[in-house]
Amino acid sequence: MAAVAEMYIKGVSTREVEAVMREFGLESLSASQVSRATALLDDELEAWRSRELGEVKYLILDARYEKMRYGGVVRDVAVLSAIGIGPDERRRVLGVSVALSEAEVHWRDFLESLVVRGMRGVEFIVSDDHSGLRAARRAVLGGAIWQRCQFHLAQNAIHHAPNAEVRKKIGSQLRTVWNADTADKAQAELDALVASYRDTAPKLAAWLQKNVPEGFAVFALPEDHRRKMRTSNPIERGIQQELKRRTAKIRVFPGEAALLRLVSAVLVEIDEKWASENKAYIKWECQNG
Repeated sequence: MAAVAEMYIKGVSTREVEAVMREFGLESLSASQVSRATALLDDELEAWRSRELGEVKYLILDARYEKMRYGGVVRDVAVLSAIGIGPDERRRVLGVSVALSEAEVHWRDFLESLVVRGMRGVEFIVSDDHSGLRAARRAVLGGAIWQRCQFHLAQNAIHHAPNAEVRKKIGSQLRTVWNADTADKAQAELDALVASYRDTAPKLAAWLQKNVPEGFAVFALPEDHRRKMRTSNPIERGIQQELKRRTAKIRVFPGEAALLRLVSAVLVEIDEKWASENKAYIKWECQNG
């Protein structure tokens, strides 16, 4: 049963699990038996999701969507996740939650659950600008500096570009802004970029002027921290891509328990891998250097 559960968590489909078990003489293994095997993990995963947290200086938040049956219909539901960097200088997966959407109430419940579990000392948050997350972040962690993910900002800028020519070059133009040495130089680069589009693409120019400065908060950090904290890519690459790979064969989850079980197990693996890394992700001594 433990082997069945492990194969499922590793991304092996129920049908493939059955095929492997037949090689060991278990001809009658059914989908329901596979489900019961994986349910054996629930207590262990719940203990991990509710474990005590501690000081977290930097916090990165993100969400992805999976299909799940709810109330007799298939819905796109949000998988909310958080990673943090604390005094041990390592990345850690702090928690995960399955919610019906990214509405404020769901993000707020998730952030409050992290605080209840002992998360404290958050100084800097990186996330996209989803309205529900923005409101929840302000309500629960209003004292922290917020950095709008530069990667998502660039994607948003592309959507505001008036034509293909601008769409091709706006990303590199924004990198010039963000790669400036200081916030003042970044603002000067942005002012020049806005001016260049004011006549030919006035709506894009207005959007850039209003939104891009939300990606400048990272200049408040030590230079050695900026590259790793200017986007939510540590979640995008470290977590979301792996979740996508593991959930690809399960087109529709039968319910919240099954979805939460699988994503939790994947995140436990990632968290243990990060915890065992010898190299620091963020060196706090840079704050004083």
